Amino acid sequence: MNPIELITFGESMVLFNPGKAGALRYVQHFHKQIGGAESNVAIGVQRLGHQAGWFSRLGNDEFGKFVLSTIRAEGVDTSKVIVDDRGPTGLYFKEKRNKRDVRVTYYRKGSAASFLSPDDLDESYLKQATCLHLTGITPVLSPTCRSAALEAVRIARQNGVMVSFDPNIRYTLWNSSDAKTTLCAIASQCDVVMPGLQEAQFLTGKESPRDISSYFLEQGVSAVILKLGEQGAYFAVKGHEQFVPAFPVDDVVDPVGAGDGFAAGVLAGRLKGWDWDEAVRLGNAVGAMVVQTDGDVEGLPAFEEVERFLQKPAADVSR
Repeated sequence: MNPIELITFGESMVLFNPGKAGALRYVQHFHKQIGGAESNVAIGVQRLGHQAGWFSRLGNDEFGKFVLSTIRAEGVDTSKVIVDDRGPTGLYFKEKRNKRDVRVTYYRKGSAASFLSPDDLDESYLKQATCLHLTGITPVLSPTCRSAALEAVRIARQNGVMVSFDPNIRYTLWNSSDAKTTLCAIASQCDVVMPGLQEAQFLTGKESPRDISSYFLEQGVSAVILKLGEQGAYFAVKGHEQFVPAFPVDDVVDPVGAGDGFAAGVLAGRLKGWDWDEAVRLGNAVGAMVVQTDGDVEGLPAFEEVERFLQKPAADVSR
């Protein structure tokens, strides 16, 4: 196996994707898939040509075996995954009222992943990576998960590993004041912060991309990348800021997972040694491709597919 360039950890679950649009009470058939913000990024980076590693705790059940075998089949290193008898593998259901209204219901309380703790971190494993990627989902799952996230950041910083952070706020799980305090504390210790615009406004109390970026840069963050949805993305590093336009998409099939695809594209670009504008453009392209496919990981492209996508005229990039 090639050296592991990106490592991430957090809960991955079995996704039940409805066979038709409408309220779940009218749906009779579902497609069984997987999803999880961190494993989505790991799979995305792997498909873009870089070795990724992901770990978590999974229930000692058939769903856990399904999650593990699916992620492992993508080439992602899963050697540090722990099978836990104390809790089940989490589940979630998508509800597609229409293409622009996709709702998600989670069944994750007491899941195996909620038992993640600092004791599950292998320092020698983490420090080999070029990048550690975290999201704001893991710290809210339990106090031990929060401690694990903070300890992972400490290990990475101590060993010169770049730390990437996507707040990915699950508002239904957080107390508002706790979210701001915890996530801003984590962000201030990271090299790259990639929030959505509304998330960033919530965390910083600032409104404009420039003011938001200044807030994080003053905290010691090296690069701030704001996801602006259909408009594209804005990034700022010391001495430079730039807006990178999105790629137009005619038919949004499933918007869930687009942010993870974006993060995978940005991080893969940086692992390739690209400048920030090129990496963010790659993130925009991957995000645009993801939303055109049903499922969290099914639309994550191989690098050669993105290259073909980027070569098409602007009017044709959605086809």
